[in-house]
Amino acid sequence: MPSDYAYVGLFLIFGVAFVLITFFFARLLRPSRPNPIKNRSYECGETAVGSAWVQYNVSYYIYALIFVIFDVELVFLFPWAAAYRSLGLFAFVEMFIFIMILVFGLAYAWRKGALKWV
Repeated sequence: MPSDYAYVGLFLIFGVAFVLITFFFARLLRPSRPNPIKNRSYECGETAVGSAWVQYNVSYYIYALIFVIFDVELVFLFPWAAAYRSLGLFAFVEMFIFIMILVFGLAYAWRKGALKWV
C-alpha cells in the first residue's frame, strides 16, 4: 500500500501530464492564420506608440507596499475584534504585541525617510 507521499506524487504526475497533454492538443487543434487585421488592437485600445518601458517614481511602490502591509494587519485585526469579549486578557496582550511590532516598523520606515514623497 503506497504511503501518503506516494499519493501526492501520483497526483503531481497526473496533474503535470494533464497540463502538458492539454497544451499539446491545443497546439495541434487551434487555427493559426495570422494577418494584419487580427494583429490590430482590439476594442480597448489605442495603437501602441513607443516603448513599453516607462520610468516611474519609486515612491509609488513604497506607498503601495506600506498600504499592503497595513491592509494585512487589518485582516488579522478584524477577527480578533469580533471575538474580543470571549478571548480574554491573553489575546489582548498578544494583539498589543502584534500592533507594537507594526508601529515600530512604521517608525523605522519614517525615520529612514521612506515615507517622504520627494
